[in-house]
Amino acid sequence: MPGGGFLWTGRRLLGVLVLLPTLALAGFSAWYAARDLDAALDLVLDPTRLKVAAGVIVSALAVWALIVYLTYRQVRPLQRRAWTTLVGHAFVLALVGVVGAPFAVAARYATVQADLVETVFSDNETSTTPRDVTPADPWGGRERVNVLLLGGDGGEGRDGVRTDTVILVSIDTTSGKTVMFSLPRNMMNAQFPEDSPLHDLYPVGFTGYGDPGSYMLNAIYRNVPALHPGVLGESTNEGADAIKQAVGGSLGIGVDYYVLVNLKGFQEIVDAIGGITVNVNTRVAINGNTDAGIPPTGWIEPGPDQTLDGFHALWFARGRYGSDDYQRMDRQRCAVAAIIEAADPMTLVRRYTALAAAGKEVVYSDIPQSLLPAFAGLALQMKDAKVRSVVFKTSEKFFSGDPDFDYLRDTVAKAIDPPGTRRKKDDPARPKNTANSCAYDPA
Repeated sequence: MPGGGFLWTGRRLLGVLVLLPTLALAGFSAWYAARDLDAALDLVLDPTRLKVAAGVIVSALAVWALIVYLTYRQVRPLQRRAWTTLVGHAFVLALVGVVGAPFAVAARYATVQADLVETVFSDNETSTTPRDVTPADPWGGRERVNVLLLGGDGGEGRDGVRTDTVILVSIDTTSGKTVMFSLPRNMMNAQFPEDSPLHDLYPVGFTGYGDPGSYMLNAIYRNVPALHPGVLGESTNEGADAIKQAVGGSLGIGVDYYVLVNLKGFQEIVDAIGGITVNVNTRVAINGNTDAGIPPTGWIEPGPDQTLDGFHALWFARGRYGSDDYQRMDRQRCAVAAIIEAADPMTLVRRYTALAAAGKEVVYSDIPQSLLPAFAGLALQMKDAKVRSVVFKTSEKFFSGDPDFDYLRDTVAKAIDPPGTRRKKDDPARPKNTANSCAYDPA
């Protein structure tokens, strides 16, 4: 205890002057940390307080190290040999290093966290975020918050970003119960809400002349801003605004926020958390192009509880050789569930620096920084709540080339607020428990 050495050597005034501030700082820190989870989340998601905390930790550590050294100077024998002086200094240095290392790491994490929050969640406002929310009422009275997860497949040789992964996550703000809706990237005629300027431009859905691929769902993020810049108003990401409205209009449900992860970043994030564990039911190709006749360079073989690194997890989520978009959508949904499962607190603490570095480079979102504590608390509820999924696959009721949007909207409404009677078991869009649907069941 800083000051104890001075008291022991009879320097009571100096000892008390050091001991009292130490006890006060320790007591305040214990009180602040033990108040409640919300207080901790407020701290770790506020860059200003994080920087202040890092500065306090570094300053306190420096003062403590100085006090330890001065205490050693006070208590060491006046008559001593040179080698004992050397050993004494080495011991004090080792003591300061061992005891101070966790505090140095804490200061480092605080700085990294502040940088991450500022990079991803500052200056990111879109024109489609809710306007009636505050930190005191983060959901604006809504029973559910709907977040659009996008996997951006931009890269070398491609013009812009294609959002090949489109999953709407609808979360109950009270219980954390979640339903995920997966849409195929090649869905045509996406609908826009009637009160949107894009509905005036595309009253029968997103379609037009030329290459049909330019009017698929995965082209909206790139093409709408190019064709109609500024049509939705002030925004830091017009593509995100457009696809949020397209998904919302098609499913008949408001989309509040989006999170976009570049697929290259997906690989880095999985590596940062130490891999994910999934069940592989059929062989999944690595590379390869079915249409061009280019064979894969490797395979992920079937097997239960396989731990995949970032490279193999990326191909598990995106591999399409010898399969179709719907099989890939199933795997993507299972990969998302595996990431939620893998992101336990101890893993996040041990690998946090790498995870934050990956996230800062490849994650984009319009979730306001002020609402991060509320979302973090909701994420903790999600880990312990039921997660169900709906994947819109080709069937008698759904065809991505000409979707029946009344069917989509009816399916979404019933999945979110199930009626007294359950949907038929053979309905392809019947909500499924994510854990069961991602179980090992080889074809």
